[in-house]
Amino acid sequence: MSSFDVVIIGSGPGGYVSAIRCAQLGFKTAIIEKYSTLGGTCLNVGCIPSKALLASSHHYSEIAHFADHGIEVSGEVKVNLEKMIARKQAVVDQTSGGVKFLMDKNNITVLEGLGSFVDATHVAVTKADGTSETVEAKNIIIATGSKPSSLPFIKIDKERIITSTEALKLKEVPKHLVIIGGGVIGIELGQVYLRLGAQVSVVEFMDRIIPGMDAALSKELTKVLKKQGMKFYVSHKVKSVERKGDNVTVQAENAKGETITLEGDYSLVSVGRRPYTDGLNADKAGVKISDRGMVEVNDHLQTNIPNIYAIGDVVRGAMLAHKAEEEGTMIAEILAGQKPHINYNLIPGVVYTWPEVAAVGQTEEQLKASGVEFKSGSFPFKALGRARAGGDLDGFVKILADAKTDEVLGVHMIGARCADLIAEAVTAMEFKASAEDISRMSHAHPTFAEAIKEAALAATDNRALHV
Repeated sequence: MSSFDVVIIGSGPGGYVSAIRCAQLGFKTAIIEKYSTLGGTCLNVGCIPSKALLASSHHYSEIAHFADHGIEVSGEVKVNLEKMIARKQAVVDQTSGGVKFLMDKNNITVLEGLGSFVDATHVAVTKADGTSETVEAKNIIIATGSKPSSLPFIKIDKERIITSTEALKLKEVPKHLVIIGGGVIGIELGQVYLRLGAQVSVVEFMDRIIPGMDAALSKELTKVLKKQGMKFYVSHKVKSVERKGDNVTVQAENAKGETITLEGDYSLVSVGRRPYTDGLNADKAGVKISDRGMVEVNDHLQTNIPNIYAIGDVVRGAMLAHKAEEEGTMIAEILAGQKPHINYNLIPGVVYTWPEVAAVGQTEEQLKASGVEFKSGSFPFKALGRARAGGDLDGFVKILADAKTDEVLGVHMIGARCADLIAEAVTAMEFKASAEDISRMSHAHPTFAEAIKEAALAATDNRALHV
């Protein structure tokens, strides 16, 4: 029987990053993955493939604006969805192959098969052919991730009533895609197919899309997407989803109790994700799992069994790849006797639509609910020279700062390059910067980042310079 210092079950961003850090710290490490490719949901059917399709569809949609830049395109421009999907898969394969390279480089043993507990120090690895081997571990990290959620009355057939996994490999552009759920995944994939020519309708139970983010971001994104042609039915509760042949009928009830009916050829069920522990046999190790299916952990991500830890989507907190990575690194360093720390308030969230949406820290609604006195400063992208030069005028940056200390409590932005710009806000907040601190930092001109400086100026005695 092979023995290891650390065995990690799951090779998503949390699992493989944790494995690398464990190996760097001198631990004999193994990682178990039930699929034939490494990288988990994020690399295979999540973050990476969706961004590849977003990028391809963005290029196509940009053609409509080429004339504004003095570029004339003659002849018919067509979408080759098959080639677009193939490119997406090539990006996935290259990225997953890169993870395999990193495992080899760091001398990490990769075990292909379903990992399940035998007891608190042994894990069985069952391969696709039914054979099994058992490995011994001093420490075990559960990194099994999540799967798409659904509603009890919806029968997902993976053909016309689909999840995000199937939406990444459609063989045709839908005529009318009805999306159930206005969260990040639904909105991103909705914009992909909207750009490619589909009619897209979004049905959301809450009173706005991306409901977990600052309301101002939701309002602006809704305005922009409506302008692009997306339709929204917020404050609507889905009552039934039925397929007849190639048609899908979605019925939903609005706040007044009135029923609406949407007819489409595809329906994407995007109502969130659930922790995935199927087949883990956590009970054999004595690991506690909550009623919601999450592995219960303490502040050090340690389960009730001292040598077993859990990270990522399978534990509490935002289901984000970069959150899982930080947690995987933290456990490796804890095992090495170090004292790492994660400030969960400063893990950014991003929506990769165009314009991009990004945020870190507290929202305006959260600050009001907790009774914190704050001041707010905003700056619109349309007032930026770089935004006008590129034609990306939608969006703004909003900074929330403590009314007394001026410490930045939240940064919320929507616009071009915001997925990258948010890192400046995270850095500033990690060092407890004030709005004035940011306002006094030199920002290159002309750049999109100047919007952050201007928003900080606006939050500092309302003295933005260019609006």
